Amino acid sequence: MQYRELGRTGLMVSELCLGTMTFGQQNTEAEGHAQLDLALEHGVNFIDTAELYSIPPRAETYGATETIVGSWLKARGGRDKIILASKVVGRSASPWFRPGGEQARLTPRQIRYALENSLQRLGTEYLDVYQLHWPDRKIGLFGEGGTTFTTLPDADDVPLEETLGVLGDLVAEGKIRHVGLSNETAWGVAKSLACAKEGAPRVASIQNAYNLINRTFEIGLAEMALREKVSLLAYSPLAQGYLTGKYLNGARPAGARTTLFNRGQRYEKPGVDAAVEAYLALAKAEGIDPVQFALAFVTSRPFVTSNIIGATSVEQLTTALTSVDVRITPELETKINAIHQVHSNPAP
Repeated sequence: MQYRELGRTGLMVSELCLGTMTFGQQNTEAEGHAQLDLALEHGVNFIDTAELYSIPPRAETYGATETIVGSWLKARGGRDKIILASKVVGRSASPWFRPGGEQARLTPRQIRYALENSLQRLGTEYLDVYQLHWPDRKIGLFGEGGTTFTTLPDADDVPLEETLGVLGDLVAEGKIRHVGLSNETAWGVAKSLACAKEGAPRVASIQNAYNLINRTFEIGLAEMALREKVSLLAYSPLAQGYLTGKYLNGARPAGARTTLFNRGQRYEKPGVDAAVEAYLALAKAEGIDPVQFALAFVTSRPFVTSNIIGATSVEQLTTALTSVDVRITPELETKINAIHQVHSNPAP
């Protein structure tokens, strides 16, 4: 396991980060603890969670993942050896995020409320990274597209200056160490960095989707990440499991996420199956496990600081963790890019 600097923070995080969103629905508390133990044994020191989790979001399981991570921290100790990240939800009409069914927004009052509850569930006095799960303003989110550059600001948008201002106060109070973005655009990153020049905390990271069938981060944001040292924490490196091939031609294997929850629309667009088949054929020709092939590609990118992996069993997690042993050679990268040229970003 290698370790890379998170932004300009001086924190060295493992090249693989354990994502935990299955804890509380697909995984029990004991299974979550087993995954956390295994990840640490393999050198992972970076854990990512969110107030929203587990996924899919439901009132009954809101905060369940943080509670499970918190019980593991209490049982195992060693909080100072873990780099712990969580997230506050952006604008949302779901009524269970805030008291009285209030619309969730990234206001100072709501951010303080969310953070205090996350800290309580996690059983910690501070978070190493606190991320805005998605912006307060209206943009195309989670692959839906269509609004990112066509919607003008609403009069009630919470300004980033206001949101980052309270995060700066929380840094000063010692409740968070660093600030991150998620599901953000190049404009959002640039605006956040501009706010830092006016005294707001400098964003350390951005957590966006990135995988073989969604390389849109490379268009604009990758240069931003490299030049400005805003670390990409890549989520969905297996494209919600679609890059394993298990959903090809409409297949729905028993127990798989899309079978259980029917939430894979982001990866069910025209051209996805053809791209997946091409990458699977290349992995087979190279003698590489397709899961490790897809994960190793993401981890190898120079703008990726940490690759967020997730699993529902220790067997799956072991395969993911040992992907660090797979090398993407220049020759293999040429072959990958040849497929990308033909099947470019079918699932942005």
